Amino acid sequence: MRDTFNKMMGRTRYVVCRLFIHLSGSEVAPLLGTLNRSAREAMDSEGDLEVLGENLVEICQTLLQYDDSWMSSANEGDVFWSEGEAGDYVSELFTDSAQRYLSEIDVNNSDFNQPLSLPVTSNIVVMLTVAYEGEAPDLETDLANINALKQAFKALINLHYQHKLRAIQVHFSPAQLGDELTSDQLLQYYPELIPL
Repeated sequence: MRDTFNKMMGRTRYVVCRLFIHLSGSEVAPLLGTLNRSAREAMDSEGDLEVLGENLVEICQTLLQYDDSWMSSANEGDVFWSEGEAGDYVSELFTDSAQRYLSEIDVNNSDFNQPLSLPVTSNIVVMLTVAYEGEAPDLETDLANINALKQAFKALINLHYQHKLRAIQVHFSPAQLGDELTSDQLLQYYPELIPL
């Protein structure tokens, strides 16, 4: 009722939400290639929202192809009627995501003395945070089941093509090939995850 009233008053509704998905299995490590390439393109574009959106679409499509590896998920978010307050919440979520275990890319890592044989992680957690204008019911609901999660990824893709996205952040752990995320670390750093 309040949303309808505010829509009638011409106020802009901003939604900030974060979606976690945990993938597990011997075949999930190649996903890090897609995630790292998207991260590099995002940095090269200096945060161009169109480029970030195209990368978000690619990540969502790739995650949909890995649905057999989905193990757990979580989501959170809030609705704002002030762009400034929405921006503050985006910053808060960015800081939290970046502080999760091995979730930041080391772009200055040029250690050529690393061994040629690297351990391969069997766990990956992807954290997608977006801010958008309007409503996306498929994102503003409990995403603790596979069908709801699939609809949420499709909703993210649609928001890009509808030009409603105002902020996009992607974090993932581990952030690079050779790092591992163990089951114990999952419990410690991602306690909100709910089995699918």
